[in-house]
Amino acid sequence: MDFHPTEEQAAAAGLAARIFTDLATHERLAAAGTGSDAELWKALTSAGLVSAVEDVGLLGLVLLLEEQGRTTAQVPYAATCAYGVLPVAAHGSPEQRTRLLPALGSGEAVATGAFPARGRFLASPDGRLTGTAPVVPWLREATHVLVPDTDRALWLVRTDAAGVRTSAVETTAPWAAGRLTLADAPAERLGGEGAHDEVLAAARTAFAGLQAGVCAGSLARAVEYTSTREQFGRPLSTNQAVMLRAADAHMDTEAIRVTAYEAAWRIDEGLPAHEHALTAAWWASEAGKRVVHAGQHLHGGMGADLDHPVHRHFLWGRQLDAYLGCGSELLAELGALLSAGSEGEAA
Repeated sequence: MDFHPTEEQAAAAGLAARIFTDLATHERLAAAGTGSDAELWKALTSAGLVSAVEDVGLLGLVLLLEEQGRTTAQVPYAATCAYGVLPVAAHGSPEQRTRLLPALGSGEAVATGAFPARGRFLASPDGRLTGTAPVVPWLREATHVLVPDTDRALWLVRTDAAGVRTSAVETTAPWAAGRLTLADAPAERLGGEGAHDEVLAAARTAFAGLQAGVCAGSLARAVEYTSTREQFGRPLSTNQAVMLRAADAHMDTEAIRVTAYEAAWRIDEGLPAHEHALTAAWWASEAGKRVVHAGQHLHGGMGADLDHPVHRHFLWGRQLDAYLGCGSELLAELGALLSAGSEGEAA
C-alpha cells in the first residue's frame, strides 16, 4: 500500500484541521452540550468537506476524521459520511445519487446508521420496516437513517416519516444519540447483495480513523501537560515512568492509524478488506481504550477534572470502544471469519 495521501486528500485534511482548530475550541464544545455545533457544521459543508468525500474516498475520509477526533468536534461528520455519502455514492441508484448526495453535501440532510443491528428490523414485502435500535449516534440530528434488516438488506428511512419514533438517549460521549423505533415505517432500498458488508467494513474503518484522532489529541494534551508541569523542580516528562507510558500510548495510536489506513486503502482499491476493517476496529477499540486512559492518568489530579479538555477525549475514546463492538467481540468475529476462510481453502 502507498501510505502517502494524494494531493487532494492532503489539501482536504489540511483545510479540515484549520476549521476544527479554529471552531472546535474548549469553550464552544462546553457550550454545545450533547448537540452539534451548527456553526461548525455549516463551515464544514460550505467548505465542501462533506461532498469532497466522494472524491477523496474512504482513505481521505479517515484523514478528515482524524482531524475531527483531535478536537472531539461536536458534529455528525463521521455518521453522515459513513452512513450517507459513501453508501449512496457506492450503492445508490442514479436517481438516489442525484436526489440525496447534494442534500448531504450541503448539510441540508444529515445521515446516521442503526448499526450494529443484530437482526432487530423486519422488512415487509412492500418495503416497510418494524423494529427497534436502542442507541443510534446522532439520531437527534439526523434526517435519514440507514437501517439493515434481518436479511442484511439496507434501507434508508426518513426520521420524519410516519411510523418513525425517536427518543433521546444519553451516551458516554455527547453524540446526540437516540432510540429508534420503527412501526411499519416506509423505507427505500439502498444497494443489493453485499452492500451491507461493504458499508459495515467502511464504517468500522471510518470510526477507527476517528479514534486515531481522539487518541492523538489525548496524547498531545498529555505531552504538553507533562512537559510544563513540574515536580521536585523538574518537568514530569523527565520521569522515566511517564516517558514509557507516553511511548506506549504513542505506539498504540500509530497502530490504530496504520491499520485504519490499510483497511481504507484496500476498500478504495476494491480489494478484499473485511478482515482488515475488523483488525482496524479491534485496534481502535482495545488500544484506543488504553490510550485515553493513559491520557487521563498522565494528567494526574487534573485528569479527574470533568471540565478539563482531556476528559472529553476520554469520553469519546470509551464511547468509540463500545460503539465499535468492544475488543473481545470484534476478535471473536475476526476469528470466525479467518476460520471460515481457512476451511474454505482446505476444502
